[in-house]
Amino acid sequence: MRQSPVNRILILLKTEGAQLASAIGSALGISSEAARQQLTKMADEGLVEPVTEAASGRGRPRQLWHLTSAGNGRFPDGHADLTATLLTTMANQLGPGAVDAVISAREVETLKRYRGEVEVAADLPSRVATLTAIRTREGYMADHWQEEDGSLVLVENHCPICAAATVCAGFCRSELETFRATLGANVEREEHILLGARRCAYRIRAV
Repeated sequence: MRQSPVNRILILLKTEGAQLASAIGSALGISSEAARQQLTKMADEGLVEPVTEAASGRGRPRQLWHLTSAGNGRFPDGHADLTATLLTTMANQLGPGAVDAVISAREVETLKRYRGEVEVAADLPSRVATLTAIRTREGYMADHWQEEDGSLVLVENHCPICAAATVCAGFCRSELETFRATLGANVEREEHILLGARRCAYRIRAV
């Protein structure tokens, strides 16, 4: 089924970050003016907003379009309010140790499931590709590539458990450890949604 222009623009801004109207038009196969008209309508709905940034060199300032909080809210967040409330209540009633126990149990289950799909004998790029597919299936809108220095980068443009991770940073720590154990590699988080980045990004190198 063909997606609406609104959904295509939302996905483009979510996965590629802020964009010029002309770039959005090119991606959608429409004129820059048509793209601006669509963006203006979306801005009226509170989904996007323009931010003027200075161009490099002596060029004119550029107007880049960003997702707003409402625009980001169009992407699933795993029953965010209920999850956050349950975790907060658990910590208040049972203590932080109870939340840590839940996170540890989730880590064990997730690692077992990932290892069931990621072929340990495969080379590292293949393992990263499989993990990327798994994470995309789980709603993280993941992508990966290899850099010139041989390292690999895995990015996640969306976090469906962001509400839970905001309440308890242990979820983020657990996921990083799960990646390391699944891939059998050195994995470092270089961008973090909870610290204000647009996405989470991981640098992966062979041990």
